[in-house]
Amino acid sequence: MPRPKSKVESGLLKKGFQESEGDHHYFIYFTQDGKKTRARTKTSHTKKMKDIPDSLLGEMAKQCYLAKQQFLDLIDCPLTQEDYEKILQAKGIINTSDTSPFPQTPENNADTGHPPKGPTP
Repeated sequence: MPRPKSKVESGLLKKGFQESEGDHHYFIYFTQDGKKTRARTKTSHTKKMKDIPDSLLGEMAKQCYLAKQQFLDLIDCPLTQEDYEKILQAKGIINTSDTSPFPQTPENNADTGHPPKGPTP
């Protein structure tokens, strides 16, 4: 069932997506910790499109790593932001326990999360 574009956009904003303008309205998901993720979607600037048809809602769901019904629940509000993050974690899209921009390896300094300094001359 089609959804009003304004309702889809406001639903995304309420669940942690941030809007970025360009040739489309881009919506990028940021975790509750403020980390940017790969989950993103977009809507058109065109004034003609007042409702988003089912086929595009399905594509938007895929871009957000959700099944179509989950996406509809996200924008209609039964799916909370916390539940959405759990889905993204289960799919390996986000890892909220990893606060380091560098993968933890023996060569990295685990205390600071920064790579080790090179050998001193």
